[in-house]
Amino acid sequence: MIKRIILATLLAAAAPTLAQTPPAPAAPASTSVAEELVRVALETEKGRIVLALDKGRAPVTTANFLAYVDKGWLDGQPFYRALKYGEGGIIQGGVRDGARQLPPIKHESTAATGLKNVAGTIAMANAGAGTARSDFFIMTHDVPAFDAKGPDIGFAAFGRVIEGMDVVQAILASPTSPTKGEGVMRGQMLEPVVKIVKAARVK
Repeated sequence: MIKRIILATLLAAAAPTLAQTPPAPAAPASTSVAEELVRVALETEKGRIVLALDKGRAPVTTANFLAYVDKGWLDGQPFYRALKYGEGGIIQGGVRDGARQLPPIKHESTAATGLKNVAGTIAMANAGAGTARSDFFIMTHDVPAFDAKGPDIGFAAFGRVIEGMDVVQAILASPTSPTKGEGVMRGQMLEPVVKIVKAARVK
């Protein structure tokens, strides 16, 4: 719950950025790190999202996400939150079963990895350094406020969408409950949720 509140608070501060920055296509993979990219397909009820996870620059975060994929623990789990700002926003998902949570992982800040929270990025939700587990989000616009700066650790970016941004946009546009969610998150809970039918590595 804390990690959701922190994310909601930071998004409130980033609202002008989300509202004013136009969508941008995902940057092409650098040939120097192409062999370090691991592709994962999320087959959702709204369609297919393919991710390129940067194992080379964010090895800990990527390995954590792949562990959930390889164990099948993301299968049947939801995208449960859509936070909209202007024409952009984020969708958030993760494992809702407490029995299928791996230990928290070391935080890989954008300052250390060189990755940025830009349009199409997938990043981990957190409640502070070393607290991220399974919750992740995908953004449709650049959100520089999510990058590490000074004492603010930000959110660990670890890959990007290379196929299916239209699906991300469709999930973002899905209906939300006007009453579910606590505090600043009220009105952001998808109703119904959008299930990840299957998550698997792809070539």
